[in-house]
Amino acid sequence: MLKINEIFYSIQGESTYVGCPTVFVRLTACNLRCTYCDTKYSYFEGEMQELDSLLKEIASHKASHVCITGGEPLLQKEVHTLMSVLCDQGYKVSLETSGSKSIELVDPRVKIILDVKTPDSGAADSFIMDNIRFSTPGTEYKFVICSEKDLDWSEEFCRQHKLFEKFDVLYSPSYGQVSERWLAEKILQKNSSARLQLQLHKYIWSSETRGV
Repeated sequence: MLKINEIFYSIQGESTYVGCPTVFVRLTACNLRCTYCDTKYSYFEGEMQELDSLLKEIASHKASHVCITGGEPLLQKEVHTLMSVLCDQGYKVSLETSGSKSIELVDPRVKIILDVKTPDSGAADSFIMDNIRFSTPGTEYKFVICSEKDLDWSEEFCRQHKLFEKFDVLYSPSYGQVSERWLAEKILQKNSSARLQLQLHKYIWSSETRGV
């Protein structure tokens, strides 16, 4: 049994799977309270569901990609069974996690996106450093940038732990706080090896684009 906040079918807006039609499984509960969180409704709201019913609902969308997200999905131990079964069934599975819980037991077939919290998130000390050791070559590191301080902190974190040499590193502008162009220019100015990542879904489904 897992407590599920919502299941929906949409376009993946983040990670190197960006643009792919994806079934999102959002689990309930989070141990962090990031300043820019846009899914506060997932902290407590949700219903318990059996694994079989989850698999049937996921299959009904006929997508090849499934993203496990939250909240913080690794707070529920049964999520490991769900991810492994999905991999067994041939899905391309990704996991969005803050890195505040260990990824050691995550099925190696799962693409892990570690959302390392920057100082302006209010949760910069939450990352478990052993998760770097548990990362696989396919693991991606994401940093939401809210300010130049966040950017400098992220650059130092990546260099200190040699993330640029080992993994895809994604810098995402905090929506509504810093502009995409500002971050793009800063990445170039600093000769950073990070990739600029926009939250594509927020542009697709924004109020300005609805009905077009």
